[in-house]
Amino acid sequence: MSTPFLLGILGGMGPLATLDLMHKLLRATPASSDQQQIPHVVWNVPQIADRQQALAGTGPSPLPQLLLGVEQLNRAGASHIVIACNTAHHWYEALAQHSDAPLLHIVDATLAVFEGKEKPRRVGLIATQGTLDAGWFQHGFASMGIESVQPTPEELRQWFVPGCYAVKRGELRTGGELLSLQAQALRDRGAERLVLACTEVPVALAEVTSPHLAVSIDPAEALAQQCARLWLTQREAWH
Repeated sequence: MSTPFLLGILGGMGPLATLDLMHKLLRATPASSDQQQIPHVVWNVPQIADRQQALAGTGPSPLPQLLLGVEQLNRAGASHIVIACNTAHHWYEALAQHSDAPLLHIVDATLAVFEGKEKPRRVGLIATQGTLDAGWFQHGFASMGIESVQPTPEELRQWFVPGCYAVKRGELRTGGELLSLQAQALRDRGAERLVLACTEVPVALAEVTSPHLAVSIDPAEALAQQCARLWLTQREAWH
């Protein structure tokens, strides 16, 4: 059977973040039956080299493994591909060039959340050093007249990095407590909204029922919403 729409998910970074995106896809899609949900294939291989270490120069590049994942998703017939990791978008251009299927960008999906709405003056970014250094979110917000509030190096060292790796160890409550401190610091410096630009962060904050979730935008949620909109435009062609 031909597949007019088949979403490919490049995951494993980490596996919990991938499962979280899949859950968000289900929630984002209006459906009255199983058959109306988004068809997708997932490359959820956790052995992909650590992205933070690679960008810090302390570990190998994950690019060969990411390229393999994209190749497998194309081979499976994916019509579109998403990357279930913010930091891995550092290699987006190389992956997009290697793929027959178009890759959706998580930053584009996030910026779309602000379109047609009253925009905050300042947005706090909770993200890896690699994502912050890349500047994708900051440039996008600046184009909308929004100022970015970023973690300090000390905050990254004390709260963000150990919080993320706690989630990867399965210690979600510990991660949530640390990342809540990071969120509070950004709010204290004037951030009206927070962008949880690391896929471990919303999972951890939900574990501790953080009040910061109420003013947060989850890029993975935004990406799921974008995928749902695409699927809804093509769902009838599937049958």
